[in-house]
Formats: sequence, structure tokens, C-alpha cells
Amino acid sequence: MKRRDFITLLGGAAAAWPIAARAQQSVRRPTLGLLIPGSPAIYSQRVGALVQRLRELGWVDGSTIAIEYRWAATQKFDDIAAEFVRAKVDVIFTSGTPPTVAAKKATSQIPIVFAPAGDPLASGLVASLARPGGNITGLSNQTADIAGKRVELLRELAGQVRRLAIMVKSNNASAASEMREVKAAAGTLGIEVLPLEIGRAEDIGPAFETIKGRADALYVVIDSLVTTHLNRINTLALGARLPTMHGARELVVPVASCPMPPATRTCSSGVPSTSTRYCAGPSPPTCRSNSRPSLI
Repeated sequence: MKRRDFITLLGGAAAAWPIAARAQQSVRRPTLGLLIPGSPAIYSQRVGALVQRLRELGWVDGSTIAIEYRWAATQKFDDIAAEFVRAKVDVIFTSGTPPTVAAKKATSQIPIVFAPAGDPLASGLVASLARPGGNITGLSNQTADIAGKRVELLRELAGQVRRLAIMVKSNNASAASEMREVKAAAGTLGIEVLPLEIGRAEDIGPAFETIKGRADALYVVIDSLVTTHLNRINTLALGARLPTMHGARELVVPVASCPMPPATRTCSSGVPSTSTRYCAGPSPPTCRSNSRPSLI
């Protein structure tokens, strides 16, 4: 989706929140449940963009709406989603594939908006990009689509790369799709692939031990487990002197010194308008937003 078209979508949806909700706000304000992977240190800029856009649309936390923040660095996705269902929030916002999957499992009634999810089709989140169906919609960065280009860029910038380690979260359909693309691109370039599957935080350290002296570079597939333990992964990669490819700029350098890329900011600020339009009527199309590769 072109930036101009996306901005048009944002503006056109500004007044779409149900009139009934506004009329009842004296009794109960509409409640938004934010299910965010990782910690505030990593996602503060994205959440800030979302809250700012809501404010621009007239939805102010504590005044016209209530926002419930839940950071998955300290809670499980399934537990947070179940909590939101019990609280009967009006909309659930998610970021990343695993949190969105958890929300979808928890409810088929409460509208769910994700921004973004890696591959909503492969993950079974939506029926199609044009017509998501059900109670879910959102934005997809389609990271797998440009995985091959990332591998090419990594080889170009890192010099000779004969063996490429790929760190990927197990049991994540979106991550698995991207990993297949990385393997295919590496094979075309004559690069040997060393898969590193991690399922929990305790797997990260041993994973680096297995590639010590064996890998020439590292490709990290985006996942909520990765973002939660980003500092550790980057520290270990730097200690091993491994050129490392991430799928988003904010995953490379500390958030405090890294302004959020325009594409990510647009993606985050688009969520409020998309969700209000979702609540007001038929499901809008799932939008696609490209993300740029980043290299340590």
C-alpha cells in the first residue's frame, strides 16, 4: 500500500468509532487492551505513536477512552488475552504474530487489530489480505518477502560469508516462512546455513555457543522472544564479532538513540483509525507495509 493511500485510510476512518460508544462514555468509556510483546524500553516509540494518533482522533486516555497496557515481558500472551476477554475490553491491539495468535484463540467476538504481524496468511490469522474475515484485521510487514534481499545485503556489507547462522523462534509459522526464504536465498548464493532454533530465553546463550568459530554472520528472524531479549542477543553477537542482520532498525541500536523509522511510525499510527473503522462496520483490508533491513 502506498503511503498516500495509507494516510487516506487513516483520515477517512477518523470518525468511524461507533456513535453508541460515544453516547455511553458517561457510563463506561470504550476500553482498549494493548497486548505488547517485550518491554516498554523496546516498544515505547511504537506505543507512543499509537497513543498520539488516538489523541489526534479525539480519543484521549483517561478522558474519552481507557487504555489497559500489558507488556508480555512479564506475562504470558495467553494469560493477557484471557484477562482482556474477562474484562470485556472493546478492542484488543497486538504487535507481532504470537500475541495476535493468542488473542485470536481467546475470542471470536472482540475486534483484534495487529500492527504488524509477519505473515498473517501463513499464521492462519486471516483468510486473505484483501478480506481478513472474522473479528481480526491489521497491518503486515511481510518480512519474508524481502528476506532474500537482506541476505544479499548482509553478504555485500560483511564481506565473504560462507556460513550463515539463522536464529529463529520455534513454533512460529511466520518465522518459519521467513526462514525458508533465507535458506533459499543463501543456497542461491552458495552460502551454508546453520539453523539456530530457540524456544525460550535459556536457549539463547547455548545457541551462540554452538556457532562459535563456525558462522561468518548471523540472521535474526523477528519474533516476540527476540525483541524481549534483544539486548542479550545483540551483546552476544557483538562479542562474537558476528555481522548481524535484523528486520527492523529499532532492533539494532538502543531505542533511546534510534528514532523510529517512518514506515514503522506510520504502521503504528495507523492502528487507531483502522480499529475504529473495524468496529464501525465491515472488516477493512489487511494493509501491507514494507520494512527495511538493518545491519549491526
